[in-house]
Amino acid sequence: MTATLATLRKARRVSQLELSLRAGVSQRHLSCIETGRARAGRATLIALLDALGATLEERNQALLAAGFAPAHAERSLDAPEMEPVRRALAQLLDASGPTTPALVMDGEYNLVMVNEGLARLIRLLGMPEAMLHQQPLNLLRVIFAPGGLRTLCVDEAWLCAEMWARACREAEHLPRLRALLDELRPELEPWTAVETGNLPVLAFRLRAQDGRILSFFSAITSFGTPLDITLASLKVEHLFPTDEATRAALAELG
Repeated sequence: MTATLATLRKARRVSQLELSLRAGVSQRHLSCIETGRARAGRATLIALLDALGATLEERNQALLAAGFAPAHAERSLDAPEMEPVRRALAQLLDASGPTTPALVMDGEYNLVMVNEGLARLIRLLGMPEAMLHQQPLNLLRVIFAPGGLRTLCVDEAWLCAEMWARACREAEHLPRLRALLDELRPELEPWTAVETGNLPVLAFRLRAQDGRILSFFSAITSFGTPLDITLASLKVEHLFPTDEATRAALAELG
């Protein structure tokens, strides 16, 4: 669905009156803009999109729908001008050492980069390390596919419900993620009714191939106020061991 001003406003459950007050535009003028009886200037449209908290991708779509050039680029992470970003991501991944698995994901949960710690975790779980080199490797597919990573979770139902809830919140403003969740919905349905804990961090336990229980909590880092669609979607997730036994298990594989 094209992210027009009206669709964005309705998706966020914001009334015309509320949006007009936020953006300093009369409700009558806003109504005319949405119905096509008036054409918003670029500055007015951007002010309305700011008031809605539109994502960079949504801003581009709305600008194009209104006949304006897009405002934000979507560069490949492999582009030469993104070299400083790649170095920064590599530094973030390796900052906590190989006993802290870490990965970089895009907005659709495709793995973009991983560190040595994640490779060690995959070996501990008895999963083929070659999977990390699949392009693209989608974390949601790896977890929710039949026989996937979720079967190694000690608290499978709870963790799946937490991940489902988080992905659904993010998908509200990410059309491509919404499409992926719709595709995976038959696998995800059993977890939609499980009550989540609203905890400050996502903590979980995994069963290693040798029977040991590995305990982690997750922390996510994202770029602040990015001006590129690719950067806006990226997040770095660290899996910090919560006990010495987990840290030692990862260290043994050095």
